[in-house]
This record gives sequence, structure tokens and C-alpha cells, in this order.
Amino acid sequence: MGALFLASASPRRRELLAQIGVPFSLISVSVDETPSPTESPEAYVERVARDKALAGLASLGDRDGCVLGADTSVVLDQHLLGKPVDRADGLAMLAALSGRTHRVMTAVALASRTACEVRVVISEVSFRTIEQAEAERYWDSGEPADKAGGYAIQGWGAVFVSQLHGSYSAVVGLPLCETAQLIDGFGLPRWTKGSS
Repeated sequence: MGALFLASASPRRRELLAQIGVPFSLISVSVDETPSPTESPEAYVERVARDKALAGLASLGDRDGCVLGADTSVVLDQHLLGKPVDRADGLAMLAALSGRTHRVMTAVALASRTACEVRVVISEVSFRTIEQAEAERYWDSGEPADKAGGYAIQGWGAVFVSQLHGSYSAVVGLPLCETAQLIDGFGLPRWTKGSS
């Protein structure tokens, strides 16, 4: 089946794959991540993850291998919350999430020359109430600036999370249970020493 390539610039996804002993190489891809007006959030993350995997596969040229792509979105009231465009946007996201439950949807796709399989994992994350001054301090830390929904559950943003129903690793960016199932199904190695 060849080597595994990860089509992601996310350091968190690299760490998660390494956590389960999966050897891989990184490749860079560029896909259109603009949501369609008629696309559901679940269909959106599934499409983007698949597009990343297939774009990565195309970039391999004649090389043999499989490509893993993933996408994570924060969804509140059926609205996608992407990365904040600026401080005001980031603070508005935290205010909207404060004291409420939102969904985090992560899709993972694995593509070979003969198949492309996708899994979508939906987790529910509940936030306690966040005071404005605390939200401002969090924004000023720099952590939320490049995170979907304006927070990082694996970082300082964890203090806002009062409950999590679902997959922690999926909220971080890669559902490890489902990813391992895909990797096993494609006959790729995991639990190897000295993985990437």
C-alpha cells in the first residue's frame, strides 16, 4: 500500500498521529475551504477533508502511498465558526459560546489510488459562562487567533469546558479511534517505534 502522507499544516494533527505510532510524511495541499450556502456543516467538513486527501494524492505523482486529510469546524446553531478574523470577531465568538453547548465536527479522509474513505465525528462541548474581562485576557494570550471557534481545548481554552460528550482527540483535530480504523482498513502500520 506504500507510505502514509498527512495533508495538513496542523502541528496538532502531527502530534496526534505520532501519539498512536503512525509513521508518515507531510505534504502541502491547497483546497477551496469556502462553505457553500446550501452545504450543511457536516457535509462541509466531509467535503474539505476528502478534497485535502485527494489533492494530496494527486500531488504524489507516480509515488505510491495513501494520503490522510482532515477538517475540523466549530458549529453553533448550525453556523460554522471559523478562525477569528480579528480581536472583535474572536471576542464575539467567545461571547456566543459562553454558557452554551456547541458541536465540533471533525472529518478524516484516507485516500489511495483505488479508494477514499471518510469518517465524520461529532462531539458536543459545553462552556461555562465566560466573563468579558476573562475573554479579553484569553484573546490577548494569542492562543485563539488561529483556532476554529476562537479557542483551543488542548491549551488554555480548556478552562472554559465544563462538559465534553464525544471524542477529545476529534475536538483537538483528529479522531484517533476512527483514524486508526481507517489506517487498519488500508493495511497501513501503526504502533510503530520511531514514527514521525
